[in-house]
Amino acid sequence: MMLKRVWLCTCVIAICFVISQEAKAEKLCQPASCGDLHDIRYPFRLKINGSDQNCLSSPAELTCDEHNRTTLNLYNGTYYVRAINYDNSTIQVVDPGLLRDSCPFRPLYLLTGDNFSHTDIYQPTGAYDFVSFLDCLQPVKSRDYAKVNCSSSLSTTSYSYIMVGYRVGDLPPSCYMVTASLAMLQQPWGHRSFSLTRQQLERGFDLSWGKYICEKHCQASDAFCSFSNYRWECYDNCYSPFTTIYCFQDYLKRACSMVIRTVIGIIVFLGFWSYKLYSKMFVKDDAVEEFLHSYKNQMPRRYSYLDIRKMTTDFKDKLGQGGFGSVYKGELSNGHLVAVKMLSGSKGNGQDFINEVATIGRIHHVNVVQLIGFCSDGLKRALVYDFMPNGSLDNYIFPKKKKALSLSWNRMQEIALGVAHAIEYLHQGCHVQILHFEFLILNRTIFFLMRTSLQKFRTLGLPGYIAPELFYRTIGSVSYKADVYSFGMLLLEMAGRRKNLNLDAKSSSQIYFPSWIFGQLEKGLCIEIEDACESDKKIAKKMIIVALWCIQLTPVDRPSMSKVVEMLEGEVQVLQMPPKPFYCPQDLPKADLPGESDFEEVSTQQHSAIELPSFQSFGNVIE
Repeated sequence: MMLKRVWLCTCVIAICFVISQEAKAEKLCQPASCGDLHDIRYPFRLKINGSDQNCLSSPAELTCDEHNRTTLNLYNGTYYVRAINYDNSTIQVVDPGLLRDSCPFRPLYLLTGDNFSHTDIYQPTGAYDFVSFLDCLQPVKSRDYAKVNCSSSLSTTSYSYIMVGYRVGDLPPSCYMVTASLAMLQQPWGHRSFSLTRQQLERGFDLSWGKYICEKHCQASDAFCSFSNYRWECYDNCYSPFTTIYCFQDYLKRACSMVIRTVIGIIVFLGFWSYKLYSKMFVKDDAVEEFLHSYKNQMPRRYSYLDIRKMTTDFKDKLGQGGFGSVYKGELSNGHLVAVKMLSGSKGNGQDFINEVATIGRIHHVNVVQLIGFCSDGLKRALVYDFMPNGSLDNYIFPKKKKALSLSWNRMQEIALGVAHAIEYLHQGCHVQILHFEFLILNRTIFFLMRTSLQKFRTLGLPGYIAPELFYRTIGSVSYKADVYSFGMLLLEMAGRRKNLNLDAKSSSQIYFPSWIFGQLEKGLCIEIEDACESDKKIAKKMIIVALWCIQLTPVDRPSMSKVVEMLEGEVQVLQMPPKPFYCPQDLPKADLPGESDFEEVSTQQHSAIELPSFQSFGNVIE
């Protein structure tokens, strides 16, 4: 197949070369002479005694008649050629009738500016005049009319006149126009003698052979103005003969050259692009494979991409979409349900994938979703987790239906403790400290996706789940305390069983829940909970106080996750009321506000670049 393509390309190149050589073989017409007119050359060719020059490259034909005079056929009339000016591309012609000693004195052919079209080979040029030849039944006394002196013995009942232009309204009733011609009169008309007028008419007039068209349409694009099909057209340096076939050959030659250069350029570009892509893929795959081979005995099960497609039924059931990929529901061959996270747009040499597999693969905690397996098949990469059948926590604390299942306060406390234990384990129980950074109970998938949280935070313009130090450098450095803040915001929503920001609240003071609930506790007011006993109210108050400690403005004022676990397991009576937490937009520092790129730089540090799954304590506590 490749040999056939090479042969075809060779044939095309050969044909283009032959056509190019034939076009170069054509020559312009040689200069010729006729009478007093010498150096007749391009764009003219001379026809002598009925025999044309042996060339076709010159479009304008002149004739050398039997009296050795050069003539030009123009609109079915034969005009004498007085001169050719190649500097300004003009030819000077005269009507033969104006050179004869005839009476009355008038041209043989009617020619006005209306005879010419913009597509014609010749165009009137210069300050030409339109001269009318009139016959009148009565004498005319006006300086606008020059009387033609005629010595012949014609009838005196007719009088001949010459005038410049022709206006029907100005023509005397006894006069009518016989013919007209172009002329170049050097002096203003009026009181002009017939002899002077005749001398100037015998000079003729100038015609351009396309200079105007060339200047307007061709020179701007550095093209060559040529005559084809009885009109001037712009040809891009088409110096071959001007008949259709020869210009076509020239165009074909140039087109072939352009096609060849384009094809070569495309091949080079595709080759370079393929090489770069292959190199990039090779480096990525090499780094990933080297890592997987090194930790082969410590890694979860490896699946092929075909296995991933099979377990997800060709990605039929999509659970959600995040910043690092999509999540699909799947089922293993043994019937075990899984959540498959397909990674997209991995950065670096598979570093995100390596970090996630290396870290989560070694995490074994009752409250953390287990990584069952992974897929690394070329650029196709996926992570396989346990599926959480109970769905998202927000379905229970923010039920959309009135009859939806709600959680008891004891169950809510167990969930809070389970999540706290999971974060504590990630901070202190692993070999490497892991920052989660990704709380978002609104996410209906099994993952907390940081980019979604960031978008929510910026859209609302109020503190969300993301700790403020991730946006404001003056607050403090980024550390594990950022997860404490996020957990506090989660805990508040669990305790209040409402979103922290509720634009539909009846009172403006209740729009932002952390602000409102702190005010209630600070004033010593009781927390009203519908259908709750005294023990439930204590659990709710304890969760709220712990949450308010967690969402303190500066990281140093927040407790560690170990302290949070201790407070949640203790009694509410021993808890102290925290100071006013950070919750108002006007309290935000106005200086050192980083952009999105700064946040991404923070989130991609080695100790925090791992996107962790959500905690499965929720799935364990619900019956």
